Amino acid sequence: MAWLYLVLAGAFEVVGVTGMNKVVKDKNLQSYIVLFMGFIISFGFLSLAMKTLPMGISYAVWTGIGTVGGVIIGMLFYGESKDWKRILFIGAILVAVVGLKLTS
Repeated sequence: MAWLYLVLAGAFEVVGVTGMNKVVKDKNLQSYIVLFMGFIISFGFLSLAMKTLPMGISYAVWTGIGTVGGVIIGMLFYGESKDWKRILFIGAILVAVVGLKLTS
């Protein structure tokens, strides 16, 4: 169950980061709600995951999911570069996260 909480924490981190981008572009109440609720829920799930999983693995996986998710959202919805090198390094992060799962 802890790994599910960790994946959810990472997914809501992506929501929070998307909210940050929305706040930069348009400072309205909805943008701030997405920002704060994304991070509040993310930290809640992260704390649940860390009751079972070690801090180092939890933090590495959480930030990995957030990083990859943020880059993918940026590429799909905000016109960020889809250069093959970016995609290669996203793959490297995903491999590292899976490796951490397999070793824990």
